[in-house]
Formats: sequence, C-alpha cells, structure tokens
Amino acid sequence: MAEATQFMFNHKELVELMVKKQQLHEGIWSLAVRFGMHAANFGTSPDGSDVLPTAMIPVLEIGINRSQKENNLTVDAARVNPRHEPKMTFKRRPHH
Repeated sequence: MAEATQFMFNHKELVELMVKKQQLHEGIWSLAVRFGMHAANFGTSPDGSDVLPTAMIPVLEIGINRSQKENNLTVDAARVNPRHEPKMTFKRRPHH
C-alpha cells in the first residue's frame, strides 16, 4: 500500500481541528486568515527588459475567532468538541 504524501482539509475541518487543539467546548468559531502585502517589479521577458509592478499576498497566519452565526467557515464547538463530564462510579461495599 502506498504511503500518503498529502492531506487536504476544507475550511470547516481546519476550524474543527483548531477548536479541538485549543480545547474549546462552547461558542461558534470561524476561520480567520491574516494576509500580508508586498510589491515588486517582476520581469515578463526572459532577458528582464519588460517588468511589471506586481503584488504578492502571502498568508501570514491562520487561526480562529468567535462568530455570531454559523456559515460555511464556522463550527459550533459544543457540537464538534463536546465537554465530557467525568462519569460517577460507585464502588460496591462488601457485605459482612
């Protein structure tokens, strides 16, 4: 069997993973992406005689933030990462 070399996640899956990583159990959480902006002149010809102003927009950070309503970029933490209450266990007392 071939070894997997790539795993892709949709927006909701990313948010769910981050909600679980941060141990969040309540609230609606949304994907947040912070972009940067850089500019440079890039050549369009092999010898570099033609250049064009070009914008480069890198992804700087990916995270989550609280949201008011659900949409295709959100998850409800109570649903995807419910709080697990410790179960009460009772020990039987031996009969004398």
